[in-house]
Formats: sequence, structure tokens, C-alpha cells
Amino acid sequence: MTDTTPTTTNRTLRRLPNAAYRPREYLTEQEVERLIEAARKRGRNGARDAAAILLAYRHGLRAQELCSLRWSQIDLRHGRLHVNRAKGGQESVHPLRGPELRALRPLQGNSLYVFVTEAGSPVTTAWFLRMVQRTGVAAKLAFPVHPHMLRHSTGYKLANDGHDTRSLAHYLGHRNLQSTARYTALSPERFSRFWQD
Repeated sequence: MTDTTPTTTNRTLRRLPNAAYRPREYLTEQEVERLIEAARKRGRNGARDAAAILLAYRHGLRAQELCSLRWSQIDLRHGRLHVNRAKGGQESVHPLRGPELRALRPLQGNSLYVFVTEAGSPVTTAWFLRMVQRTGVAAKLAFPVHPHMLRHSTGYKLANDGHDTRSLAHYLGHRNLQSTARYTALSPERFSRFWQD
């Protein structure tokens, strides 16, 4: 009698933890500036790419939220951005500051969408991923970069600036404060009042 059992076994491929790919999940303010500057210098769509990174960072936008951003959500005259959050997040209205207004004005065109391809169609999340990754390489950052790092960078920056967790949760559209607590955990100000001699 011959053995008919299969000689191969099915194995589940497991993804390594994020720490195996990069040292941290956020960028510092200086690294974001380098990323924006590198985007501005890359190719003929540098202004669009730099504006996309700036808005994603300043407003903690997910890739889907950025790519589906419409001009009807932006009030350039009064400096307001109506953020429609994905994943069941809370919508909010954010102020637009000078750098964002200056980055957005040249992008105005005939499209309903803020960020469009040369053909005039809205950009995709795959485009945003590739653009951020390539720009990270061009900026000579020491580790691979992905779009969601910009959202995490927003949280860490605002937490380090001393903003309270509840305000930060509303700004990022979190319904659960536990989602926001990760940003305050690394804030150096967290223990500043301990052991005052």
C-alpha cells in the first residue's frame, strides 16, 4: 500500500510587526517639512503633491479622505475645511491657515475634486501611497514612509504641543478616546509636573 498523504502543507503567511519595517509610525515636524519640500521638487505635479502631503498632515486625513476631498468642502475665503471622516469618524470643520491656503489656490480648476490626475480624474489611494513612498525616498528619509504616518504625525505633534486628549480626538474624528490615547503616551510633557524640586 502506498502513502497518498500530501507532501506539502498549507501555511498562513504572517506579516511581521511594523517595528520590523520601520523604527516608528510617525514623522517629526522636520521630517514632514523635508517630505513636502521633496514633493515640491519632484516632477511637474510637485505643487499638487506637496499640497496633498501638507493637508494630510495638518488635518490628520486618511488617504481615502484626502483623495475624495471636494472643492465644496473648502471655503478659501473664510479659511475653512469641512472634513468628512471615513470609518465612521466624526465630521468636523477645521481652520485653513496661510500655508494651506497658498498651497490650495493654484490647484483650483474645473474638477469637483481637489486632487486630480493630469487626465482630470480624482486621484486614488494607491496613487497617494506610491507618491508618499517615492517622495520619502527622494527626501532621503532613513526608513520607508506610508500615508497613514502623516495622520499619526498629526496626533503626536498636537499632543506634544499640549492639546488635551478630547480636543485631539475631535480633531482626528475619533469616536473612542482610546484611539487617541496613543498620541499622548509619548508626549514628553506627560510627566513634566512629576517630582518638581
